Amino acid sequence: MSKTKRSPARRPVSRPTRNSVSPPAGKRSRPAPLPLTVSRSELLDDGSDRAFRSLVHGLFGFLARHEAVRAGHGRRIGLMGIEYTVLISIGHLAAHEGDVSVNRVAEHLYLSGAFVTLVTNKLLQRRLILKTPDPNDRRRVRLEISEEGWARLAELAPFQRQVNDIQFDCLSASEFKLLASMVERLIESSNRALRLQAYFEEQAAGAAAPEQPASAKRDRNQPKLNLQ
Repeated sequence: MSKTKRSPARRPVSRPTRNSVSPPAGKRSRPAPLPLTVSRSELLDDGSDRAFRSLVHGLFGFLARHEAVRAGHGRRIGLMGIEYTVLISIGHLAAHEGDVSVNRVAEHLYLSGAFVTLVTNKLLQRRLILKTPDPNDRRRVRLEISEEGWARLAELAPFQRQVNDIQFDCLSASEFKLLASMVERLIESSNRALRLQAYFEEQAAGAAAPEQPASAKRDRNQPKLNLQ
């Protein structure tokens, strides 16, 4: 018996509705221009902040890689990155300044004293540093690296030198000095930027807070009762 051929099924054709308008082929809506992230003429290139954005993102990439290098130095001697940094900072400060305190390490690393205290307590538990009372000020504690701490830093040094040399091999002597000076200035200006940002946040929080009635304001100013 001969088989009858079936015609292929027709697919339904989608037709545009009366309200739908298709954009012309090959054309897309133009995105709105991004607002500038800086306004100083020194940071703009022909009115564009593209170079500034490239610098900021480049710094982010460098700092992420530098953090990874620091963590690698710490792993080499069985420490976390920040533990290694505090340990070697104590050693360098002691070599150049003599007595080292928690506050001096915090100032040197731009960290809080409370945080440095936590890290130094961990190093003390591992017997990598020593803490002794300052004979001139009993409230002050002097930090010293122990023999075990020095042994770990000496173990790291040959590998550390090679890695650090490679990381900064793109800089000449004059560029290195200029970069060191620029970083110090950028830290100071960043501190001022953070204070301004905190001020803006406080202003926004104050504007968002609902206005309290006068009676509530009077109650808030009254001394609180100790009910404990």
